[in-house]
Amino acid sequence: MTWHEETVTPARLPEVGTPDFKTHAHVRYAELRARAPIHRVRMPDGSLGWLVVGYELARTALAHPLLSKDPGPFEEELRASGRHILLAGSGFGGNMLMADPPQHTRLRRLVSGAFTTGAVDALAPRIEELAHQHVDAFARAGEIDLVAAFTGPLPMAVICELLGVPAERRDDLQTWTRAAMANPSDRQRAALVALNTYLRSLLEQKRRHPQDDLLSRLIAVRDQADGQLSDTELLGTAVILVAAGHETTVNLLGNALVALLDHPEQARELRLCPERIPGAVEEFLRYDAPVETTPTRFATERFTLGGAVVEAGDTVTVALTSAGRDAPVGAGRDPNRLDVLRRPARHVSFGNGIHYCIGAPLARLEAAIALRVLLTRLPEMAWARPAEGVTWLPAGITRGPVRLPVTFTPEKGSDAA
Repeated sequence: MTWHEETVTPARLPEVGTPDFKTHAHVRYAELRARAPIHRVRMPDGSLGWLVVGYELARTALAHPLLSKDPGPFEEELRASGRHILLAGSGFGGNMLMADPPQHTRLRRLVSGAFTTGAVDALAPRIEELAHQHVDAFARAGEIDLVAAFTGPLPMAVICELLGVPAERRDDLQTWTRAAMANPSDRQRAALVALNTYLRSLLEQKRRHPQDDLLSRLIAVRDQADGQLSDTELLGTAVILVAAGHETTVNLLGNALVALLDHPEQARELRLCPERIPGAVEEFLRYDAPVETTPTRFATERFTLGGAVVEAGDTVTVALTSAGRDAPVGAGRDPNRLDVLRRPARHVSFGNGIHYCIGAPLARLEAAIALRVLLTRLPEMAWARPAEGVTWLPAGITRGPVRLPVTFTPEKGSDAA
């Protein structure tokens, strides 16, 4: 099925990214996929753009040579529409997420060593230690909000240790990054200013007193004679490592736990066979992607995508959450059904092509360790107030629960208060 011309009628344009749309995301995306794999839509900021909802077309769009990640050439239009958050100097500019080759290649290479499989695997003992420490803090409570107590703070603790951010600033960074990932607003811009101001100060401290952490190593690269990193690129890279480096894992864990709480029989499968948890993480990524939609891409010239004519300057966004429910799962099998034993679970939740998420190995490892610790230590975990349902993040490109109230059998003999 391809795109149909009549869907472009202004009065019929779907509005995506609204709180109501995000609350009912899977239903809304299914309706769109039933019509076509790509749609002309109205974005949360009121602008018009293309939204890709089909799996195969998503793979194509994510790696398409005529779709640029660099917003620079479209600066005038972005400022006019209020979407200048994407520009260099805004806090999200000057980083690999908003760059094309050769800049993207250079920026990615400078940080890729910290996220190789070997480098990430070496972090496993510390991640497990941190996971147990967080559970220790509430193990005797009997009821807890896992977003506040576990899925939020654990990934932030891991990325802060990797980057060299003091532990006492973790709560601040979590507040700022959550707001920064939301839709453009005064609150979002204020959060970006606060995040940039703090990280600029931290980078200056580490320039004077380098330590054994990723930010200090990036500063050393910046200060080399050949100037591999500009000041804007250094700050932009630091911002994106903090924001994207933990937010994906926060929502991967949150969405996985929603799925397991809704399907307790599958949670039992993983408790009995914890060696299956890494494979189950791929199913969680497919079933409910932690990044709902990609950052905007820009058409550098006119071309056809899924039967739709995309004009030069048009914006294209890929709905990763939708693509997962459209991914091939085998003849006669239902992609809307969770199956933690599914092999293989195909998805594009970490992207496709040269922009494939550099932090994917770390997110996968954190999720596998964190889920194993929770399933082991909270064997009777269940929804505390199931009638309330799940409240999803109401804005921004990410998808995850706002709260995860659960009950469990308190541990005996724990040192937790």
